[in-house]
Amino acid sequence: MSVETAADPPTLGGEADPEVLATVVAAESVLSRRFGATIKLSEPQDLGGSERSVVLRVRVATSPFSLPRTLVLKRYLEPLDRHCDSFVREAASYQLFTALASEDRMCPELFAHGADSRLVVLEDLGGAPTLADKLLGNDARAAERALLSYSRSLGRLHATTAGREADFDALERRLTVPDFKDPLAVDGATALAALPALLDAELGLSTPEEANEHAGSSRQLLETGRHRAFSPSDSCPDNNLITSRGVRFLDFEGGCVRNAILDAAYLRVPFPSCWCPFALPAGMTDAMFAGWRAEVKVVWPDLDDDAVLLPRLLDAQLFWVWFTTWQFFTRPEAAQSHSTSLADTPPDTLVLTDRWRRLAEAAEASGVAAVAEHSAKVSDALRVRFGHDDALPLYPAFR
Repeated sequence: MSVETAADPPTLGGEADPEVLATVVAAESVLSRRFGATIKLSEPQDLGGSERSVVLRVRVATSPFSLPRTLVLKRYLEPLDRHCDSFVREAASYQLFTALASEDRMCPELFAHGADSRLVVLEDLGGAPTLADKLLGNDARAAERALLSYSRSLGRLHATTAGREADFDALERRLTVPDFKDPLAVDGATALAALPALLDAELGLSTPEEANEHAGSSRQLLETGRHRAFSPSDSCPDNNLITSRGVRFLDFEGGCVRNAILDAAYLRVPFPSCWCPFALPAGMTDAMFAGWRAEVKVVWPDLDDDAVLLPRLLDAQLFWVWFTTWQFFTRPEAAQSHSTSLADTPPDTLVLTDRWRRLAEAAEASGVAAVAEHSAKVSDALRVRFGHDDALPLYPAFR
């Protein structure tokens, strides 16, 4: 018979941390309720959460079950927000995928969750590199493979979850009912309506009516019932692990069901919810988009038709450019949040300028002259205002 001694309080940086301790204790309680026996955790390691959450890796010290040796804990610190409760969205998202067959589960497995402690207990995917690691590295082939794997995995995620909106809604209702399904529903519509006046005030540029009409088409992407599937909402490079089993998506704080073409535009913008992207090499975006399309056309055959897909893709690209421009001018804290630790990430003003340039090029290629001309004028005005004579540099891996 062994005698258990009390473990030292969990620490970070050598000192007891009350939030770490509270997270470990809450996880032990949640796991013990889930499995019906005492489970002890130890050796918490900080994985870098945020002001809103604590994220830890812990070792399973004692358990009568065949649990993995380590687990990842994420506990939300902010109070409940009915409008966009990140815990509810994340817990429902992981439940949705954990119910699928293992080959369709493109995220960590959920072992337990606790609504009272606002905590999820997840599979530990170890030290796998992120897509950001590959792009910021020095191996162009590895970065290219990672991008193509990411785009196909994003398409497979959409194809796998198409038609599962009712399941996701039911999982959310078990926790709480959000006021709206999509975190973009309110701010997205506000941004599209407000941007013309904002561009006039900030840059002295008017927005032609035809460009406004295309913004109306973009807004319909937030409301349409077609081509809907699960979206991670923030599929930036830091949130995608490159594992031996393929790409695994992380961070479902904004997880929801929406039009999948809004996610497909991530391949064109690229990465609109991230303010520290570099440029991709010529042809990379087209190759990524082809990979995404190959997966989703199985469930949405109409998207194999350029006449159906490409106008909607331009609408989605316009949405993200207008939305992030509105963010830049009205919510500077969003634009200043860089998601990598790299010191020489491009300035957000250069990122924004490049997004308008790329939108102008895409609109011109699609024959939408009003949007192309307006976008080129905005790009030029931003370049003059912020003094950018240089182009957005390539990701380090491609230099």
